[in-house]
Amino acid sequence: MKKKTAILYGVGIGPGDPELLTLKAARLLHEADVIAAPDTGREARTALNIVREHIAGKPILNCPAPMTRDRFTLERAWNQSADAICAQLEEGKTVVFITLGDPTIYSTYLYIQRLVLQRGYSAELVPGVPSFCAAAAKLNLSLCEGEQRLLIVPSSYNGLEESLNVPANKVFMKTGHQLAQLQDTLRQRGQLDKASLVVNCGLEGERVEAEFAQSEPQAGYFSIVILRES
Repeated sequence: MKKKTAILYGVGIGPGDPELLTLKAARLLHEADVIAAPDTGREARTALNIVREHIAGKPILNCPAPMTRDRFTLERAWNQSADAICAQLEEGKTVVFITLGDPTIYSTYLYIQRLVLQRGYSAELVPGVPSFCAAAAKLNLSLCEGEQRLLIVPSSYNGLEESLNVPANKVFMKTGHQLAQLQDTLRQRGQLDKASLVVNCGLEGERVEAEFAQSEPQAGYFSIVILRES
């Protein structure tokens, strides 16, 4: 299949602080004809707010990203987004899809990019600052040193106990509703004193708590717990 000339860019815009936007991301935002954003409600507004200084006057394409695990609903949304993006690409327009953090880490964008590529269009990934790297910096600690390993865990899925048995420093992403459960589990295992919490890193309402043991178990969607083995 012959590649079309227009390009879709999946651009990571970092966790929240507009100053963490990369120079490449800023350039592509300025050059883009259309800005696409995942529309989960809050996330779309958060992402657009981070890049607002770079996209003034540009048309915004809101791409549905329902907060569900129902595969049929998700695939329908991904195809709807791919249809809308491909329509822009067919007109020769450059589309930049903005995604929080880095597009290669638990990003809705990846599912859409696969569909766009299957339809014969070009797409490129542009890395951004991952939320857990920014959270570790806020805490003034390293994620891993020397021979230490790092395990990234999507907390909203099964396998929490299994992941805790892996000998590695750990990042629990998007803990949200599972925060209290995670706190209780770490307490039962005697690991709570090794954990830290960052909520809304770089965003309004940011909380940086070096001692997860002292934290209130209520937090929003953008919550990260870092557990160091030593």
